[in-house]
Amino acid sequence: MMISPHLRRTCKSGALALVLTFGIAAPAVSAQDDANGTSFVENFDRLDSSFWYVSDGWSNGSHQNCTWSKGQVRVENGALQLGFVEAAAGERKYACGEIQTRARFGYGTYEVRMKTATGSGLNSAFFGYIGPVDHKPHDEIDFEVLGKNTGEVQVNQYISGKGGNEKLVPVAGGADRDFNDYAFIWEENRLRYFVNGELVQEVTDASKIPSNAQKIFLSLWGSDTLTSWMGEFSYNGPVSMIIDRVAYTALGENCHFPESVVCKLD
Repeated sequence: MMISPHLRRTCKSGALALVLTFGIAAPAVSAQDDANGTSFVENFDRLDSSFWYVSDGWSNGSHQNCTWSKGQVRVENGALQLGFVEAAAGERKYACGEIQTRARFGYGTYEVRMKTATGSGLNSAFFGYIGPVDHKPHDEIDFEVLGKNTGEVQVNQYISGKGGNEKLVPVAGGADRDFNDYAFIWEENRLRYFVNGELVQEVTDASKIPSNAQKIFLSLWGSDTLTSWMGEFSYNGPVSMIIDRVAYTALGENCHFPESVVCKLD
């Protein structure tokens, strides 16, 4: 997949020039400077609207066949459920669910425990994203399970809108059959992806590692048009993506819950 389904508008450069004040150059601005999020563990006893923003009333583009709807986001029995259902919403025939953090997060460990949806043409995603809608270049780090084959997860990253770093990783037993743990550890010069605690991908080429602080997203959506990637869309009734836990641990901090991949690092 050479374009990101999460891209909303044409990219705008986030580069900043040095400013001179009384002949003294201002400090260089880092891409991480606007990271204002701190470490957290979310177990979804409730949905905190001061922390999470629920996408509602739009889609990410013509490739998406559903409209984001707050009606497809609910917390039940200590888990977040994101739905996909046939229901007229805006210009789309289907409604789907997405949440995103209000804060932006920088280098650190990002983790989710989730069970994904089944169905060709569907995408269950956990990712970090920042882009033109936030007046930043398009940077992104992805875990995406395609409903056409839930026996694997795709990892990928975008740097200033450039992707092409996809890798498919097996998920033993199927991502839709039970809960599985997915994590990425993002550092300035290294990016590591983990599935159920096992390292499955390591990137050390700095040109292939995003630098801009990102929001954390969880989403379930579908497409009629991205068939070569997501498969032919086929609706067989309402489905859900279920998230048991999502967490972020800032670099240098100890693990914040026993199952964290941070606890297991040497």
